[in-house]
Amino acid sequence: MRKLLAVFSKGRWKMEQKLQEQLDGLLEKYTELLLGETNDELKEEVRQWILYTHIAKSMPPLAKHWNATYPDAKQGIKEIIQHIKELNEAHRNKQ
Repeated sequence: MRKLLAVFSKGRWKMEQKLQEQLDGLLEKYTELLLGETNDELKEEVRQWILYTHIAKSMPPLAKHWNATYPDAKQGIKEIIQHIKELNEAHRNKQ
């Protein structure tokens, strides 16, 4: 039974690793299409923007609570949102 669990766990880890790699590829392509370029820093900003925006739209009270609890983080996410907006506008103007 332990051997079976070890094999299952190892197989699940491989699946999770593969999924993570595929999601990273999706994020990289999304960042490129959104901003016209991609790098690790931009991908991280876009990931944070996606997460915050989704939470703010799907659970506004949670986002409001988070904003009130962490005003410095709220300012940080506002700066990220503004940066992404500026890069997106510049990218669209190039096209």
